[in-house]
Amino acid sequence: MTGDSTRAVRAGLPVAEAYEPSLPGPVFAAHYHLPGDATGPYTYGRESNPTWTRLESAIGELESPDAPAQTVSFASGMAAISAVLFSCLRNGDAVVLPDDGYQLLPAVRERLESYGVEVRTAPTAGDAQLDVLDGARLLWIETPSNPGLDVCDVRRLAAAAHARGVLVAVDNTLATPLGQRPLDLGADFSVASGTKALTGHGDVLLGYVTTRDAALADSVRMWRKTVGAIPGPMEAWLAHRSLATLALRVRQQSAGALALAEALRARPEVTGLRHPGLPTDPAHEIALRQMREGRFGNVVSFTLPGRAHAERFLAALTLVDDATSFGGVRSSAERRGRWGGDAVPEGFIRFSVGVEESADLIADVTAALDAALTAGEAV
Repeated sequence: MTGDSTRAVRAGLPVAEAYEPSLPGPVFAAHYHLPGDATGPYTYGRESNPTWTRLESAIGELESPDAPAQTVSFASGMAAISAVLFSCLRNGDAVVLPDDGYQLLPAVRERLESYGVEVRTAPTAGDAQLDVLDGARLLWIETPSNPGLDVCDVRRLAAAAHARGVLVAVDNTLATPLGQRPLDLGADFSVASGTKALTGHGDVLLGYVTTRDAALADSVRMWRKTVGAIPGPMEAWLAHRSLATLALRVRQQSAGALALAEALRARPEVTGLRHPGLPTDPAHEIALRQMREGRFGNVVSFTLPGRAHAERFLAALTLVDDATSFGGVRSSAERRGRWGGDAVPEGFIRFSVGVEESADLIADVTAALDAALTAGEAV
């Protein structure tokens, strides 16, 4: 079984039994029958759950189809990120983070530093994190970065890190395991928010960590048990159900994002256009080497001439939700600067392409851009 669609549809399913569903329903249990010694696969609801097991097996098959791997699921992407950082790092350790990554990383930095961890930062582009790697315990990579869509060379960074005894974690949220396999590129951890494209319907909060190192998996799992950052069984079941359409969604969304990016190139009011699939994008060459089968993600970023112009554009869209997050089946866009925490211009737009027909979406965006210009001229 080698095809991504086939793997996504079948991953994590139990052995077929007569008259039983192919994907059993969620198991809602705080405790289990447990005679004798406290051993076995299912002992208490904060430690294990059959619904998690199936989902974790499925994600492991997608992240690492050619080598055994273990996945640990979490209540959110930030819970997964925190589990890797706080299970690996101790007082006196150093960690390297991207300075252009997800907007909560500065809050994570503050917490790490309060525990005596040295935090170093560098941009994603140009593999700049190499310059601050010596003596670190962990390198955290986000590629493509969110929201700027820069890309770094995971193979190069992982090789350099391992030569120095440094662990490597890659945030694979934007790419998904069908677009990029960090473990194959040399990373120790592949981490993601399953809230985004993995589940794809905007109705689940979820995170996960996948690793081929059993000791690292045990450490992350113990962190989850200790802090109780567990996914709900319903969320885990919904996520597993959604995996069946992952390949279809990734294919449609990636094609739509590239088509939208190409269309935006013709707009003079659009600056700073980024999408790794564009041949003109500064990240394109590296993305070609490490992202799979032309799947460069569903996010396009660009800048309009100021806050008011960006808000007029967003208000004029009819097929696009003005919402945060990305990776959903319905297109969404937002003026990213409204949150603070991201070093972006006031008119910066992060646009998440859904599964709508590309022609319809481009027509809607074009009309909204025209309306924003016309309204601006009238002011």
